[in-house]
Formats: sequence, C-alpha cells, structure tokens
Amino acid sequence: MLSPYELNIIESCLTCRTRADPLFCNLPGRALEALEKIKHPIVYPKGAVLYIQGQAPRRVWVVCQGTVKLSLCSRKGKTLTVKCTEQGEVLGLSAGVSGEPYESTAEAIEPCQVNFVRRNDFVRFLKEHPQARFRCLEQLSEKYQGRKCRRRTASGDRKAFWK
Repeated sequence: MLSPYELNIIESCLTCRTRADPLFCNLPGRALEALEKIKHPIVYPKGAVLYIQGQAPRRVWVVCQGTVKLSLCSRKGKTLTVKCTEQGEVLGLSAGVSGEPYESTAEAIEPCQVNFVRRNDFVRFLKEHPQARFRCLEQLSEKYQGRKCRRRTASGDRKAFWK
C-alpha cells in the first residue's frame, strides 16, 4: 500500500522483503510472530518528532523506512545531532528497558515508516522471548562499549559529560 508520502507501507514484519539484520527484523519465528501482534506501524512526514529528550518512555520504535535524526539539547539550548538511523534500528531501547526518560530527541528528516511497541508490551515481550532479550543486550552493549555518555556525580546523580 502506498502512503501519502510515497512510501510503500510495510504492513507485516513476517512478509517484509527488505528485512534488515539489526535487532528485531530477523528474530526466530515465534518471537517475530509475537512482535507482529504488539507492534503498530505508523508513517511520519519530514519534521515529525517521535519523542523528546527527557520525556517519559511510553514506546520503543523500529525504523522500517526513512531516516530519523537523534539529537541532544544542552541546558544552554544548543542542539547536537548524534546519529541518523538506519533501517531496522531500534530507537528508545535504553529508555524502554530502564524506564528512565529518553536520552535524545528523535525527528524524521524525511518521510518514514516506523513500528512502535508500547513500553509495557515491550517489557512483557522481552520477558517471554529470550532471543529478543539477548539481542537487546547486544545492542545496548554496543551502544555503551568504549564510550560512556553519562557518569555518576559524587552525590550519586547521573550527569551527562557534555552538559
């Protein structure tokens, strides 16, 4: 089905022909079927904001098509683009697992299709599917290995290095 933004909408992960290798696209059968039941596809126009830095996590997002920019905003109002996503990439994973606020802002820089999973459904999904849980651990490890973007202050509070 073609969207108003000229994207060929991917209705089902089970029949997707453009599956990427990352996190959830190539899960084993049962896990992918379970994910299919709890994901919600949505199409965003260029400039749409998926979530905002500091917002309580309500969803985890999988980019199916298009590009999403992740940016950080300092207390002084300066914005830093930290990454542009690829197909199959999961957004809000750390926040979705930990329950801590989103660490960045996600904005569509071109029309895109994403699948979102409500946080409660996502946590339940991880508890029921060890393969998905392991893939999340892999992605989170890759994200933080070799670079820690946060540190603990003397009082035990977390503080970003760049602020």
